Amino acid sequence: MPRFAANLSMMYTEVPFLDRFAAAAQDGFDAVEYLFPYEHTVDDIASRLKAHGLTQALFNLPPGDWASGERGMACIPGREAEFATSVAQALVYAQATGCQRLHAMAGLKPTGVGEAAQRATYVANLKAAAAQLAPHGITLVIEPINPRDMPNFYLSQQQQAHDLCAEVGAPNLQVQMDFYHCQIVEGDLSMRLKQHFAGVGHVQIAGVPDRHEPDGGEVNYPHLFDLLDELGYAGFVGCEYRPKAGTSEGLGWLRRYRASRAKGQA
Repeated sequence: MPRFAANLSMMYTEVPFLDRFAAAAQDGFDAVEYLFPYEHTVDDIASRLKAHGLTQALFNLPPGDWASGERGMACIPGREAEFATSVAQALVYAQATGCQRLHAMAGLKPTGVGEAAQRATYVANLKAAAAQLAPHGITLVIEPINPRDMPNFYLSQQQQAHDLCAEVGAPNLQVQMDFYHCQIVEGDLSMRLKQHFAGVGHVQIAGVPDRHEPDGGEVNYPHLFDLLDELGYAGFVGCEYRPKAGTSEGLGWLRRYRASRAKGQA
């Protein structure tokens, strides 16, 4: 059965961020992820993980000025030094928390810069970041994001992401496959997962189209969970969705899936 990680940026928002670790553990999660930890000290984060027996599955590199609309900088010429600093900052948190997956957001396509320059900058930044993280056993992931939620984002399709990974050529660079984004942009989730599985380093889920619990909407998640098992996926499945009405109250989908799997194995 897949191992699920609660996304603390979207889930358990009923309580302050540092209290969400306890809430997730109480609901039976053994791992967490989130967008960014940088508003809190390394010690604050590490102590919460240790106190509640949680694994840090993933978090993002600093994205630039998030509040003003920036969504990463990896593809933006002229910001290479800032990107390198973001990698170094994330590495400090990753080492303190034992996190083995870091997500580098590509960034929004800059005005007046050609595609070739954007791609060259992105590839060079990914090569440098992957090389910096490799000695620490950390995998860097990149994520295609749908243009409805994030207009003008550089990366939107699975094949595009895997082609970039091939160009970079770093064994510790993989693709973060978010089924929510993939369904909106491309669909055909089962076949895309099978096609690209060898290069998938992290998986995320949410109901489509509303990004609520994964038991609503148009995606058959129990089928995809079983397929992940069949393919031998050993990583975490990040629950990156916005609960409709209370995080714990909305976890019926997880309880039902775990119960069905336990019954099937009895």
